[in-house]
Amino acid sequence: MKDLDLVSSHAAAHWKTALSDRLDPKWREDIDKFELDILLKKKGKVEDRVFAETRLRMGAYGQRYDNGHRHDGNESRVIPFPTDLNKGPETKWDAPGMERIKLPWGGMSAEQLEVMAQLAEEYSDGILHVTTRQDIQLHYIHIENCPSMFRRLAAVNITTREACGNSVRNVTACPIAGVCREEAFDVTGYANAVFKYLLGHPDVQDFGRKFKIALSGCKHNPCGLTNIHDLGLTAVVRTQADGTVKRGFEYVVGGGLGAVTYDAKLFSDYVPEEEVLALTQATCRVYARLGEKKKRHRARIKFLVADMGIDKFREEVLAERAKLPNDPRWTEFLATLPKFEEKPLRPAGKGIPKTNDAAFDFWCLTNVYPQKQDGFLTVTVTLPMGDITCNQARALVDISRKYLKDTMRTTVEQNIVLRWVSEADLYNVYNDLKAIDLAQPGAASIVDITACPGTDTCKLGVSSSRGLAAELRTRLATKFVQMDEAVRNLRIKVSGCFNSCGQQHIADIGFFGISRNVAGYIVPHFQMVLGGEFINNGGRYGLATGGIASKAIPGVVDKLLDLYMTGKTKGEGFRHWVERTGKAAIMQAVADVAAVPAYDKDKSYYTDWGSVREYNVKDKGMGECAGEVVSLTEFGLKAADREVFEAQIKFDAGDWKSASKLAYQAMLFAAQGLVKMYNIDISDDADKVMAEWKERFYDTQKFFDPFAGPRFAQFYIHAHDERGAELDKEKASRLLQESMLFIEAAHSCNLRLSMGAEKGKEGILAATKSGSKA
Repeated sequence: MKDLDLVSSHAAAHWKTALSDRLDPKWREDIDKFELDILLKKKGKVEDRVFAETRLRMGAYGQRYDNGHRHDGNESRVIPFPTDLNKGPETKWDAPGMERIKLPWGGMSAEQLEVMAQLAEEYSDGILHVTTRQDIQLHYIHIENCPSMFRRLAAVNITTREACGNSVRNVTACPIAGVCREEAFDVTGYANAVFKYLLGHPDVQDFGRKFKIALSGCKHNPCGLTNIHDLGLTAVVRTQADGTVKRGFEYVVGGGLGAVTYDAKLFSDYVPEEEVLALTQATCRVYARLGEKKKRHRARIKFLVADMGIDKFREEVLAERAKLPNDPRWTEFLATLPKFEEKPLRPAGKGIPKTNDAAFDFWCLTNVYPQKQDGFLTVTVTLPMGDITCNQARALVDISRKYLKDTMRTTVEQNIVLRWVSEADLYNVYNDLKAIDLAQPGAASIVDITACPGTDTCKLGVSSSRGLAAELRTRLATKFVQMDEAVRNLRIKVSGCFNSCGQQHIADIGFFGISRNVAGYIVPHFQMVLGGEFINNGGRYGLATGGIASKAIPGVVDKLLDLYMTGKTKGEGFRHWVERTGKAAIMQAVADVAAVPAYDKDKSYYTDWGSVREYNVKDKGMGECAGEVVSLTEFGLKAADREVFEAQIKFDAGDWKSASKLAYQAMLFAAQGLVKMYNIDISDDADKVMAEWKERFYDTQKFFDPFAGPRFAQFYIHAHDERGAELDKEKASRLLQESMLFIEAAHSCNLRLSMGAEKGKEGILAATKSGSKA
């Protein structure tokens, strides 16, 4: 270990000396400070929690099992790391971590991709992962290698600062901005200006949570997804009285996915281009000043906007804007916009070459976009699961240098686009991509499945999102060519937990990871979400319809697609079909393929995708010593599941009042079911249930989620306090989502407590057998 430390130390010293003159002075200072923080932490001079936030703000994130424990299917085992030092609360120093690399608007040069490929090979597992925010992530990184990585990235104008933590995250934008045939104008330069202005800005250092910004060139396409962001800017133009055309942005705030979805609110239908940075600064200052700081589950700006109302929030921001002293940077960037106008490397073509290659022709249908510039095309390089190996990345660099002039971008669907490909070169580009296994068709289709890392590397993962997504992609790809266009154009998105890193709420068919107790065994499940809208910048959210065992999902998806094709009317979209058919009828129709077989009939359902371990199969969810009480709890939770499903049906029918009443009633049933663990005679009175539930589960923190804390408990408390209030459609939808999340949390709480009871029983039995007292 000392030899390895010595090698690492020499390498760090080399890069620090060799690259010093190539770094932006401020970036160099940030990296030097972080390197010193590492040294001080190793000497015990920095608290765990302080160092954790420090590294997060440099993009260094935790990874699964970094607490030094891993469950083998029977019991938790200790992972023997070299030292006992921590890099955060319950986070081991030597545990592998994830490094997030910011690529503003997804743009990257051949040199930048080449450097990232080198880093993936030298410090990671050889994989570059493209995220839904156009970042690149490298996994299995040791914290002490980060300063060298940061310097090598900074030398090619890439920063990781504020890629994580309570900060302004990567500023995303449409990956075909500037070449799109339907855009109002190219938003690239504006996205870059927002990124540069806010990076390290004093006004964005005191947020309660992260802050995400996106820009789009048009309203109806999904490239920017402005509706789901904390701040969304969509390009618009206005013709002035003198006939000149003026650029500006529709400005929306307070959107977000997460555990509970929020639609962005219209702040202004037109903000002049010269006012965008100033207004964004004022928005950030109001969020920093008035946003929640103590309750993390209420700390995103979407909660602030919802609590204040958009009118009051707008009033507060405009008042803040009026007080700001003038900053020349607000408008200086406008003179730099022309430098973002890209140029081709090769001359324009005169049509796509004719070939007898059927595979090429089909690839062109899904992966090639004709630019507004005649003779040029944008090619999408499909990356299954968002992954590209370091060798593939280096080969892609060679392709880029051969055909392009540094015009590559990552996309929110976890792919890479090559812009300004001459029509004359397209077949050669295809063959070059094919040679490195990067010419798979199906971009922006049902096989182009978005998935978060899930249980592979994420500490919050409940079920294997990548495993499920890979299985679905493999199965759907076998029949992709024969699919009807209506099915082929659907989107599937998967998240490993209740959070929305996989963006399941805006998918036609979405899934997020949960677990369920089936006959005493814990089985990996996913909640299925139907009817989200990816177009119109993530225009509408789907709703969860029910939990399905992970291994049953491929069959359910097949059945669902068959139902859609046989049941839809001519030209009917998937969302409209879901609404017309009704979730109850759909769930009933797939019930036969969704059923979980008994453990002794098919054990495969009791393991997750890609795992050799049984899914905590030895941890029974129900102990015999408390069978009656637990069964009453299970009965209450099932009643809650049934009630919330009825609430969804009422909501879909437009009966928001009944939906709200049923959503609260479902939470009440779940809380009452938990209380029955201790008091089987608990009253049906809502106030008495709340009082006893708070005493037994909230005040004791037994209900608190290991990672989300009191977040889901607060949903029930708030719903109880507000019960009977008249709710509009949006508030009813929010209550319905919160009800489902509370019920999922109740299931998880029951599992945790049941496992503890079973372990206690096993200890008593073991002590009895050994002749000792328990």
